[in-house]
Amino acid sequence: MNAAIRAVVRAAIFHKIEVMGVVKGYSGMIEDEFICMESSSVSNILQSGGTMLKSARSEEFRTPEGRQKAYDNLKKNNIDGLVVIGGDGTFTGARIFSQEHNIPIIGIPGTIDNDLYGTDSTVGYDTALNTVVEAVDKIRDTATAHSRLFFIEVMGRDAGFLALRSGVASGAEAVLVPEVETDYTKLKSFLQNQYKKEKASSIVLVAEGEKMGSTFEIANQVSEEHPEYDVRVTILGHLQRGGSPTVYDRVLASQLGVAAVEALLDDQKSIMVGLVNKEIVHVPFNQTLKNKKPLNPGLLKLIEVLSI
Repeated sequence: MNAAIRAVVRAAIFHKIEVMGVVKGYSGMIEDEFICMESSSVSNILQSGGTMLKSARSEEFRTPEGRQKAYDNLKKNNIDGLVVIGGDGTFTGARIFSQEHNIPIIGIPGTIDNDLYGTDSTVGYDTALNTVVEAVDKIRDTATAHSRLFFIEVMGRDAGFLALRSGVASGAEAVLVPEVETDYTKLKSFLQNQYKKEKASSIVLVAEGEKMGSTFEIANQVSEEHPEYDVRVTILGHLQRGGSPTVYDRVLASQLGVAAVEALLDDQKSIMVGLVNKEIVHVPFNQTLKNKKPLNPGLLKLIEVLSI
């Protein structure tokens, strides 16, 4: 997000537009927490994870009264357009706010889940992928040395993009994602056949929203049915959300930050700027919120083929 903030600030200054930063997102709008942003304000943040402006959930912004207070503060500070960075929750609030108060808002997709329709990749997704793969590589060293079966949980409550792609990249033998109803007998068959006969160790990646149950529940069931397996569980958790962004994410965030400012200058409103086939696209908020982004079925097949 810092790379995107940097791009927005400097693109706006390039076009002779004054920029204000909102501290803590929608909560900051309600609490009147604005800071003047200059080019120097965003120096030396490109390589830093997270967001210099901080982020916070705001229950008050869910109410018409809270949104009215936020709008009054925008007007008081002479702010006539917004760029927001986030996922479906951020965009849902932006769409409602724009409809109620007729203020142009441009969204930059920022979520490690990569589940926003209308863009090939979201800011943070590639960095999280690399973090997961690095962690799984280290865990595999232990799994191989001690002949263990590891169930590793990654983020993705409603979307398995992170689990699936990192599973391919890390050589996971199986991946469980919420989009696919995984039959436990299929996993059981794998454990009884390929793993039991041929594998000295194995990695199963589990998206946290997997419908078979929690990662611990799945691992416990396997342990009960196969006491001969040395089963372990690792939850990567918030490790996936931090760290210095990858080159891809830095470039993507920079492209989308500049595109967001240019969209405001073109009198666009209630849209997300995204990247599809290496081209900048504009996607209305209602489309990116209404449509579900599909998993790549080819990657699902790839896991199956390469796990033998």
